[in-house]
Amino acid sequence: MPIIKPISDLRNNFNEISEICHKESEPVFITKNGQGDLVVMSMALYEKQQALLDLYQKLGEAEAQSAAQAPRTSHNQLMNKLRNHINEQ
Repeated sequence: MPIIKPISDLRNNFNEISEICHKESEPVFITKNGQGDLVVMSMALYEKQQALLDLYQKLGEAEAQSAAQAPRTSHNQLMNKLRNHINEQ
């Protein structure tokens, strides 16, 4: 269930909101005049969400390449190529 707080709590009870963000690992939704206005979250949660977005973007690119019938290399072929490269050094 989302955590919703009025904007006055952001000003008057900032430490409490910060603690909620860190303990619950969830964003806190801030309302202004009864309407949604802001979302506050911990840096850890923000970075986690950014990493997920980056992963989804890369997966989307990989799916597009797969659908475009780009040249493929099997796992065995790749490992053999890497082993040969290492052994040549």
